Amino acid sequence: MPRRPPHHARRPRVSAPPALLLALAAIVASACGSDSSPPFVQNGYDLSKALPAPYESHGSVRQVWLVNAAPSQSLELTDASGRVLQQTAADDQGSLLLRDLAPGTYRVVSGGSAALVASDPLVVTDWEDHPDAASYAEQQIGPGYGYLRTRDGTLLSINVYLPGPPENGPYPTVIEYSGYDPSNPEAKQPGTLIATTLGYAAVGVNIRGTGCSGGVFEFFEPLQSTDGYDVVETIAAQPWVKGHKVGMVGISYPGISQLFVAQLNPPSLAAITPLSVISDTGRGTLRPGGIFNDGFALEWARGRQNDAKPGGQKWSRKRLENGDQTCIDNMRLRGFTNDILETVEKNEYYVPEVADPLAPATFVDRIRMPVFFAGAWQDEQVGGWAANMIERFGVSNAHFSLTNGGHAESLNSLLMGRWIEFLRLYVDDTVPHAGGLERLLVNTVGDSVFGTPSPPFEGDRYAGVTSLEEARARFEADPRVRILFENGAGGPPGQTFPSFEKGFSAWPIPGTRATTWWLDRGGRLSDAEPVGAGADSFRYDPSRSQVTTLPEGGDGWDANPDWVWEAPPQGTALSYESDPLAETLVMAGTGSVDLWLSSTAQDTDLQVTLSEVRPDGNETYVQSGWLRASVRAIDESQSTELRPVFDGREETVAPLPSGEPALARVQIFPFAHVFRAGSRVRIVVAAPGGDRIRWTFDALPAQGEQVNTVERSAARPSRVVLPVIPGVDGVPAGLPACPSLKGQPCRAYAPIANGEAA
Repeated sequence: MPRRPPHHARRPRVSAPPALLLALAAIVASACGSDSSPPFVQNGYDLSKALPAPYESHGSVRQVWLVNAAPSQSLELTDASGRVLQQTAADDQGSLLLRDLAPGTYRVVSGGSAALVASDPLVVTDWEDHPDAASYAEQQIGPGYGYLRTRDGTLLSINVYLPGPPENGPYPTVIEYSGYDPSNPEAKQPGTLIATTLGYAAVGVNIRGTGCSGGVFEFFEPLQSTDGYDVVETIAAQPWVKGHKVGMVGISYPGISQLFVAQLNPPSLAAITPLSVISDTGRGTLRPGGIFNDGFALEWARGRQNDAKPGGQKWSRKRLENGDQTCIDNMRLRGFTNDILETVEKNEYYVPEVADPLAPATFVDRIRMPVFFAGAWQDEQVGGWAANMIERFGVSNAHFSLTNGGHAESLNSLLMGRWIEFLRLYVDDTVPHAGGLERLLVNTVGDSVFGTPSPPFEGDRYAGVTSLEEARARFEADPRVRILFENGAGGPPGQTFPSFEKGFSAWPIPGTRATTWWLDRGGRLSDAEPVGAGADSFRYDPSRSQVTTLPEGGDGWDANPDWVWEAPPQGTALSYESDPLAETLVMAGTGSVDLWLSSTAQDTDLQVTLSEVRPDGNETYVQSGWLRASVRAIDESQSTELRPVFDGREETVAPLPSGEPALARVQIFPFAHVFRAGSRVRIVVAAPGGDRIRWTFDALPAQGEQVNTVERSAARPSRVVLPVIPGVDGVPAGLPACPSLKGQPCRAYAPIANGEAA
């Protein structure tokens, strides 16, 4: 099951440099390179007279690497004709990695003209170049722990689980691919565990530079995609693989990696099942609204940096200590792993051509195989931004299941039931008939992940169906987007069961009505635009930037977490509430809080929080959004009335003007929620912090007694625009228990008095 990561609700503030997105993107940039070769120097060699080099060297994707040179040995990179392109040296392990190379043929030479030695010609390819398909069948992969060779000679550590002897196959087969420990022979990752329980063969593969895999780890560099392509094709070529087609499974990291591999459309990749993933690395997780997430995002980066060290994972360290020579040899390039946190300090702004390759939203339109996707709005790790890329998937056979809850919610019973159906239909090529095994599996997951038995998932939806074609047609007739509303309220408190669900043909949902409330005097959200003049002010207080909604040692995956969701102190926030709703409103989508903002400082950080103030005196959290005022410039190509997307490029960053308000549009992350008749819609504007399970923020410090002011005048009307879905039937009349909704704290309502500006 997914590991429950340690959680600290009020830990000491971590001083972290901003712009982790660009730090990680810069790493990828070094691998992507440019289309021009490095500048030539005027000297060169007659390589026809060179002796064979004693070191082992390889061409790769925009890279060259070698091992077994002498420690610190002087080396030179030449083109095929012998012209010297770079002068360099091996590291103290006798290894070398050269990045940012244009496709072409290279040689690595040493010794000078007097004792010249040269490598064989090294072919450097582009990331969309692939080996001949027949070459993948040359490797023989059997059950158990071992290594798989990629196109550049790098050996990736793998572990193969088969339902029986290879000769008793072929077996339907899935791959789990990440930088965690999928190839750990002593423990299965969640996707592998579930798939093998269902009778699939499963192959766990560690990304290069992690575990016992060779090579160097970089954050989703193109080599991780091409390696994944090679893994898919090599495994699919094995005689024990049914139909010589494979699927990919995994939640979180191994879910995200599927998107990066699938953009290359390996011919033997039958289907992917990304669960709880990112869509925009920077805007969605690392720098929401331009504010660095120094909670989960920083913790995750530190963890991956540690995992990339030789023996950085317990199981790989054990193999090193026990003399696994391949694992030992695979550590020789680890000295070239970039320090992610050090790189963070050198980057500040968003550069699209560098950052976009890290954002699946920019390339999911290339994916051509069937897709099953699931995620949660309040995901405490990757956030809920991923729904924003649904509209970009170009393949018609794609299915998206969304719900309230946390990171593990994509494993709840109703979503897992459809996941099982999908794998049967598109990887196993069989009609999915749910039986006792599936029910037992779902309950086991509920017990281990959520601490409570899961309700049985849907019964056999294919009773009487014998044709695979008919079964697939039935599955594909399901609405493209499935939303489980009020997850946690459909059974005993804490159970992962919704009060109702609805299907829609697309996201954003067709027919969505952008509904506006205007900020008004007395903390009201009004249906009418304001008249005259008016403004409210609050003291900017970033002291809650490290505060989360769980106590020390709390766990957001528990059936009923002990929420600690506290309102900001009086004077440090603004609150606006609608009149009691005359009718129940179902909302699903993103929202926009458009503020005419001024400050006594040149910059400030904002958090806007959407909640439901219920007629029973309680308040339920719905969703949040963030914005650093200096990055308020909008990317018009992506933005809509309901979804402002900040630009973040250096040339658009600007301080707040002195003495007058500027428009700052804050995106409320994707959500779905029912606001019942008699409830009030509430928006709270404050400094970041206090409303999330694991996200904390590197918020700007206050500049003295800093005061932020929001205007609500006829000339500058501030507003909130929310996505109302008309005509949704089947909504239960009663309010959910408080608390009961997964990922959504509930507390006694406390008013916040706005400070009216003079």
